[in-house]
Amino acid sequence: MTPMSSVPEAELQPAVPDRRRSESQKVLKRIVDIVIAVPLGIALLPVCAVLAVLIKLDSEGPIIYSSDRVGEQGKIFRLYKFRSMVNGASHLLRDIAHLNAGGDHMIKIANDPRVTRLGRILRRYSLDEIPQFWNVIKGDLSLVGPRPQSPSEAALYDERQRRRLSAPQGLTGHWQVTARHDPSFEVWVAKDLEYIDNWSMWMDFKIIFKTVGIVLLGRDASPRAHQPQGEKNR
Repeated sequence: MTPMSSVPEAELQPAVPDRRRSESQKVLKRIVDIVIAVPLGIALLPVCAVLAVLIKLDSEGPIIYSSDRVGEQGKIFRLYKFRSMVNGASHLLRDIAHLNAGGDHMIKIANDPRVTRLGRILRRYSLDEIPQFWNVIKGDLSLVGPRPQSPSEAALYDERQRRRLSAPQGLTGHWQVTARHDPSFEVWVAKDLEYIDNWSMWMDFKIIFKTVGIVLLGRDASPRAHQPQGEKNR
């Protein structure tokens, strides 16, 4: 797998802009993101404080890890998560690469041994994703959209797959609530393009409601893209 740091931003070709959404629809989507993300982010601050203490007590390493992700039209941004893996997890990936069911485009390892005891709980209830509300507030992410991948993974896109970058990347998405049982990257892409081609605010709300149900039931709905935890933590 190509190291993330070896793929410069210039190599990431932008996707064809999504012309299905009018400017007013884009503004409305952004307003909905802010209206939901800001109060929810504030309400979750006490939870974040508790999780920060538990992460420190559970294993060595930083509380938050950040890594480069590719946003809409190939824009690179820093994505934030609560650390759910052992420190230096990227160095262990070589030893378990044969367990990856996600192919070259993503890491999907069942019972990943790099995940900490607390990390398994965080992932089960998607609590490790809470810091990404800050990405939504900043405008790096939308609440709903294709899940962002690393530059090294996005550099492998063909022309069809690159259409994933024609829309805002999201905290949750169509794949996560309709086909999460299938680790195939092609299915993931197909669901993302289906979302882009049929987007509406009502579709966004349905995905959000379904995501809440999945989270409350403790079903990890996110494919785990390449995450070199331990190298780019802070």
